[in-house]
Amino acid sequence: MESDYDELDRRLVHALEIDGRAPFSAIAEVLGVSDRTIARRYARLRSAGAVRVLGGVDPTALGAILWFLRVRCAPAASHSVAEALARRPDTSWVSLSSGGTEITCVVRTESEADSEALLLAKLPRTPRVEGVTAHSVLHAFYGGPDNLVGKLGSLNAEEAERLRPPPMSRRRGPVRLVEGDRKLLALLAADGRAGLEQLAEATDWSPTTVRRRMTELREHGLLYLDIDVDWRMFGLKARTLLWLSVAPAHLEEAGQALAGHPGIAFAAATTGPTNLYASVVCTNQRELYRYLTTRIAALPAVTHLETAPVIRTVKRAANQTWQPAGPLLF
Repeated sequence: MESDYDELDRRLVHALEIDGRAPFSAIAEVLGVSDRTIARRYARLRSAGAVRVLGGVDPTALGAILWFLRVRCAPAASHSVAEALARRPDTSWVSLSSGGTEITCVVRTESEADSEALLLAKLPRTPRVEGVTAHSVLHAFYGGPDNLVGKLGSLNAEEAERLRPPPMSRRRGPVRLVEGDRKLLALLAADGRAGLEQLAEATDWSPTTVRRRMTELREHGLLYLDIDVDWRMFGLKARTLLWLSVAPAHLEEAGQALAGHPGIAFAAATTGPTNLYASVVCTNQRELYRYLTTRIAALPAVTHLETAPVIRTVKRAANQTWQPAGPLLF
């Protein structure tokens, strides 16, 4: 509950959103408390599942394709199908919505052939699945390294700037993963603050090599630091999925405007029956209504809006591991 957290907790989470691997001493100096206090607070929040720093992976940097799937099931089957999808290493954000009759999830496919097999052969022929709608992600307006905490955090501009790491150069061209990279990404997915010595032991690299490779992967846009947060810390409880149709001439403008809204955690242009998707987190249903009738209503050229309140999140992005997916079996 929100009352279980205080302002120092929220300031610490904001600091970690700015730099997930910032030393506790640097965070403590900015927040005006001792190193021990920050270390103790983070340990408590992490053990309670309230916050976790993790290494996120952008699979599109390796040529993968991201899909939003809407899987319709009979109510009696939705939980078991959702759990089966959640067990796959190529899925994230598996949720039950629309009164429990629809499963939404993000799926990563490695190629066009994998996409065709998943969408045309495997899922539609799975027993208990009544229909599938697929939306390929064309462009993300907000999400990935952009975390909602950055909009909600309580650090002022000067404090945030003191914690912000130097700008990182961007490398172009393909990036190839070796076995050590996969071990590195898997460990960072579990703990984005894992120490260099721990990472070196897992990869059989030196700490210097680990540091250099992490920098290279981040410069290629493959690796980024993210935080997984209990949104109740900020008084947010209701997550709702939005599917919008926007006139193509206004899609970029609408997407950029949507990305700037305070409660938007993710926004992207997609293929499919609708062309703009977003995930919004609100305090309650009344706030959601105000948001839909003010901010959403003000977006340009919206011709259709569908809302799907999330009733249960079966798997989050933080549960992913980077490995090839197996057959889609239920």
